[in-house]
This record gives sequence, structure tokens and C-alpha cells, in this order.
Amino acid sequence: QVLLVESGGGLVQAGDSLRLSCAASGRTFSTYTMGWFRQAPGKEREFLAAISWTGDSTYYADSVKGRFTISRDNGKNTVFLQMNSLKPEDTAVYYCAVTNRYGNQRYREYFYWGQGTQVTVSS
Repeated sequence: QVLLVESGGGLVQAGDSLRLSCAASGRTFSTYTMGWFRQAPGKEREFLAAISWTGDSTYYADSVKGRFTISRDNGKNTVFLQMNSLKPEDTAVYYCAVTNRYGNQRYREYFYWGQGTQVTVSS
């Protein structure tokens, strides 16, 4: 089992940056693909980015490509999401999650989730 705890959210202005962290417990963290999702009120959970277990491969949703960067440090059991040029429409609860196949983008394909961290971007 993997326990995930997100941090780094907050209230920022449009154009600002934030770096989210997701700390994982469990010996098998380094063998999993990790992903970031977000969910705004009244909307479905949205895939943002994922990173392979080695950290060598990443992919992004079109909505965040070029603005967000996912990375991981397996030595610290942590995955990060660097978010630049934030927009009010980025306001949501952000979640990290675990899956066992690189390429998964549907939230049902992820089986461990953190509790989420709120990001609010004011205009």
C-alpha cells in the first residue's frame, strides 16, 4: 500500500507560480507511475500530468502543457508539480495518485490517492 500526502497549495494571483509536493510512504513508490489530477467544483476530476517510475518519461494534458512540469525524487519518495503562469481557471483541488501502467490518464486507472491540496488563483 502507498500513502500519499500533498502539500504546497495556496492562494496566488494570476501569473504566479506554485510548486506542489506529494510525499509517499511505502517501499514500492519508486516502481509506480505517478500522476497529478485536479477537480474544480462541479467538474469531473481532470488528468494533468504523469511521470514514469524512472522519471525519464512524462506526459501532460493539453490544458497545462508548457506551463506545468512534473518531476520526482525516488530517493525522497516525492513527486512534484511545478505550476507556472497560473490562471484563475486553474483553481481546483489538486491530487496526486498512483497507477501501475505508464500512459494511464483516466482517474479510474489510478488506485492510490492523496487527500488533495487546494489551489486558488485570483484574477
